[in-house]
Formats: sequence, C-alpha cells, structure tokens
Amino acid sequence: MNFNIKKVKIFVTIPVEDVEKVRDAVCGAGAGIIGDYDYCTSSVKTIGTFRPNEKANPYIGTQNKLEFVEEEKLEFICDVEKVKQVIKKLRAVHPYEEPAIDIYPLLDESNF
Repeated sequence: MNFNIKKVKIFVTIPVEDVEKVRDAVCGAGAGIIGDYDYCTSSVKTIGTFRPNEKANPYIGTQNKLEFVEEEKLEFICDVEKVKQVIKKLRAVHPYEEPAIDIYPLLDESNF
C-alpha cells in the first residue's frame, strides 16, 4: 500500500498567555483548515519543564535552574505545502527561543 502524505498534524507548547497570538498566526498562515471550516485547533493545558543553560536567553526562568511552566499544547492540521510558511509564522510570534514543535504525517482515511 502506497501512502501519499498531503497533511500533517503540528503540535507546539506555548505559555498560556500567548496561545491566542500563536493560534492567530498559524491559522492566518493557512493551517487549521478542515473542509469548510478554518481555525480548527485543539489545546490542552500542561506543565512544561526546562532548564536553560548558560548560553540561553530564556523568556521565562533563570539560567541553570529547572523551571515548571503552565503551558497549553496547541495542535492543528496543515497541508504539506504550507508547513514551512506556517512554522515560520509560528516562530515569529512564539515567545520561546526554542519552541518545542512536533510534526506528524497524517494518513487520509481514503487510503484504507
């Protein structure tokens, strides 16, 4: 069975106060479209941990100290041909130096 990947799901963790800014940026760049609907996203609250090293310039926290931050994990689908522009917009508005971004290929149900 051959699979032609046309869409991906993107996950990113964001400080709670910045979620709407990131959602607007990625959806404005063409992500989050399902059929006749746009701005299709989902999010769950989570606690993120990280420890910035001495080279980091953290948005939140202190170098060499373990941090615990209330975040939301935002997820949305994206057409493969729009991924680069969506990630570029995401990074432009995301407050973290190194946002955690996961990209998963999606199989279309018509493949089965």
